[in-house]
Amino acid sequence: MSVVGSQPYNRAVAITKSDTVNYDGSTYSATAVTKAIPACGIYVGGAGIVVAVFEDGSTAQFTAVAGEILPLRTIRVNSTTTTATLMVALYTV
Repeated sequence: MSVVGSQPYNRAVAITKSDTVNYDGSTYSATAVTKAIPACGIYVGGAGIVVAVFEDGSTAQFTAVAGEILPLRTIRVNSTTTTATLMVALYTV
């Protein structure tokens, strides 16, 4: 299991992969007045590729092992190309 730093997460939300809907149920818009609240990390339960979407709408692909925490501030995980499973968005609120 990979652990990065000692970030004290105190909220967790199961991730449903989607190409349009963010973790909080909103959809991405660069001109939206209210922005999605980014997670502080992603726990990956099942190994695979994670296509993370950042606050500005940009994406990046990561290969994750089971049990890994990716220390990324993201608003969504795209369903297209993502093969990792059992993902959880981690927050510090």
